[in-house]
Amino acid sequence: MKIVVDAMGGDNAPFEIVKGAIQAAEELGAEIILVGRGEEILRCLDKMGRKELPAKVEIANAAEVIDMHDDPANAVRSKPDSSMTVGLKLVHDGKADAMVSAGSTGALISGATLVVKRIKGVRRAALAPLIPNGGKGTLLIDCGANAECSSEYLIQFAFMGYYYAKTVMGISDPRVALLNIGAEDTKGDALRQETYKLLKTAGDEGRINFIGNVEARDVMLDKCDVVVTDGFTGNVLLKTLEGMGIFAMGQLKRIFMGSTKAKIAAAMVKDDIMGLKKMFDSSEVGGTAMLGISKPVIKAHGSSDAAAIKNAVRQAMNAVSADVCGQIAASPVAEYRVTPQSAEQ
Repeated sequence: MKIVVDAMGGDNAPFEIVKGAIQAAEELGAEIILVGRGEEILRCLDKMGRKELPAKVEIANAAEVIDMHDDPANAVRSKPDSSMTVGLKLVHDGKADAMVSAGSTGALISGATLVVKRIKGVRRAALAPLIPNGGKGTLLIDCGANAECSSEYLIQFAFMGYYYAKTVMGISDPRVALLNIGAEDTKGDALRQETYKLLKTAGDEGRINFIGNVEARDVMLDKCDVVVTDGFTGNVLLKTLEGMGIFAMGQLKRIFMGSTKAKIAAAMVKDDIMGLKKMFDSSEVGGTAMLGISKPVIKAHGSSDAAAIKNAVRQAMNAVSADVCGQIAASPVAEYRVTPQSAEQ
């Protein structure tokens, strides 16, 4: 399979992106199309001490770059020769199977919707990061693509998350929960209460394994496999957990470096501490799946290094192999739709 990698997207582009893409080709066996300014990509090879690209890596030249200052809604239209736009076109045209980009999140969402297109019947694409829970992780959907949502959006997110967890994460019957301020079915605002009813009906009909509401504190405690919420709430939850992880690791370091006795103790549990640190390391996952698009698109973190890009390519390959987009398209997701697709822009 061929994976497009946006060589110019992200804080560490193009060097770390090119390095990670080459690692993915050599270690994972991926066929890579590096999209971006060809001369800059080749200079990265010189910096790496390489004379030429590996056999499984090719360059698709793109003269423009979408940066964080560009208007996300219009960036793809205004810069048709950008690395992101050219990459998305390669996926749309069937010349590649999936795409990875560490570039502007808003531009990638807008561009994937405009160029690659949503799955028929899906109202909105959603970002679905994996949150550590001591096991396979909990899929959070949405984490920022849609700040304002309707119950129609949320139940579609639930189905998309369910089939991603089932096909890519290998969970036979993923437990789907609605993020709320309490476990009772009467909790929450009108959006949460209306969504609960829709999910409860779908669960009773055997269409989805809906287990009810969960509170934010339960998300990392393996109480569910998929947690559904609007993008605003999901983003606040995700950033809070990221900050808590950084705080906790910082406090552990302070404690273990506080005395000679503590340093000896740290040396004895070093491997366990590194395992915990690795659990919170976003580069180990690679990126965030953009669900609802007709072909896999993975949003890597803006600060991604080579390891993160390699793992984002791995994630894209897994999504292609599992045919997650086809599974979502064949699911009942489109049945939960009020607005006709023809009425949308």
